[in-house]
Amino acid sequence: MNRSDMLDRLEDKNYKWDFIIIGGGATGLGVAIESASRGYKTLLLEQSDFAKGTSGRSTKLVHGGVRYLQQGNISLVLEALKERGILKRNAPHLVHDLPFIVPNYDWWEGPFYGIGLKLYDVLAGKEGFGSSKILSKEETLKHLPTLETEGLRGGVIYYDGQFDDARLSINMAETAYEQGATLLNYMKVTSLIKDDEMINGVETIDLETNKKYSLSAKVVINATGVFTDSIRKMDDPNVNNIIVSGQGVHIVLDKSFIPGDTAIMVPHTDDGRVIFAIPWHNKVLVGTTDTEVDEFLLEPKPFEE
Repeated sequence: MNRSDMLDRLEDKNYKWDFIIIGGGATGLGVAIESASRGYKTLLLEQSDFAKGTSGRSTKLVHGGVRYLQQGNISLVLEALKERGILKRNAPHLVHDLPFIVPNYDWWEGPFYGIGLKLYDVLAGKEGFGSSKILSKEETLKHLPTLETEGLRGGVIYYDGQFDDARLSINMAETAYEQGATLLNYMKVTSLIKDDEMINGVETIDLETNKKYSLSAKVVINATGVFTDSIRKMDDPNVNNIIVSGQGVHIVLDKSFIPGDTAIMVPHTDDGRVIFAIPWHNKVLVGTTDTEVDEFLLEPKPFEE
């Protein structure tokens, strides 16, 4: 992928793209693969790095959604488990099994989560990553020696998937390019071009050189994730927001917090969230929070608390 070569394709002012995709995260890159592989002239524009936003800031899990099982949303769990299996088959260099333990401190948690996670195994079927089982207190501490021991009764171990979100996005960009797509980062879309109230292109600026381009397309796709409303308002400044401004935070801790390769899942915190603590590149990721903010930023800032 040579940026200069792809910039040359923008110089032909008579060239009309079939698709211009705004946003170089997982969704935009997926759309680029779909359209380019079907022979459409495809251009993707990203204002920063590929996977700069949500697609590089996840909890690094490819999972079937244990919390959705708890909510009784079986159809969503089935869909997620199927996609988890597809992702492992398609990208085995990025996806691997990860054992999770749900620590039990109340008498009912062992049988409750044990039965629930057995159902999770059944729903996964042949796409399963491993069988869940109930652990004694001693077995739980063998996996997680730094757990609070007071009141600990045991745990339930189950298996889900871990993946490298940003690297997956880069591989998707490479695949889209191999299929004929043109992908350019540091190209910020500044406005939409309209003809007879129909959107038929974009105005964009190369943030590396400050050169501006007017580009025509049969279809313009907004795949900007949390920035979706900013693109929608280029079309209609009075449109109501459809994205709630919120940010999640992960805390990165030293590996000594959880030695070994087993993750922790806390299914219900005091404020009603699911918390994961997972091994990641010789550190531990803990999260995520969910906090309302006034605006979305390319570089989110955690609050002091």
